[in-house]
Amino acid sequence: MASRSVTEEEDASELKLGEEFQRAKCLMNAEVVTILEHKVRQLQEILGEDDPTATQISNVFDKSLAYVKRFSHYRNPEAVKQVRESLSRRGLAEFEICVIGNLVPDTVEEAKTLVPTLAQEGRFDDDAIESIVREIDNLKKFE
Repeated sequence: MASRSVTEEEDASELKLGEEFQRAKCLMNAEVVTILEHKVRQLQEILGEDDPTATQISNVFDKSLAYVKRFSHYRNPEAVKQVRESLSRRGLAEFEICVIGNLVPDTVEEAKTLVPTLAQEGRFDDDAIESIVREIDNLKKFE
């Protein structure tokens, strides 16, 4: 019965993501790339590249890194920073920023489908969403 009430309370389409997300910072794939690359370098420095423990840990990091790189639209850390800042200035929630930053919708309809909270009454009209889509696309193209 308790899990049922949690399910009813959590709804991403209304930005009801649960207590854990109230304090959490969401990360775009490109931000995770930066963190994992830094951690791999740290582990190699601490353990040495020939240490079997470093190799095992590095394999896990390498697989994770390959995954987030594959689905990241940005290679330049400055572009990632600009995407986050641009979306934050528009008043988007952490979750919305990461979904838009990761999925880079091409159209207003796609953006509203991926992030239904954009279309909630009084939040953003189609022109504002179009502006968000164009700005993110421009940042992706010119990074």
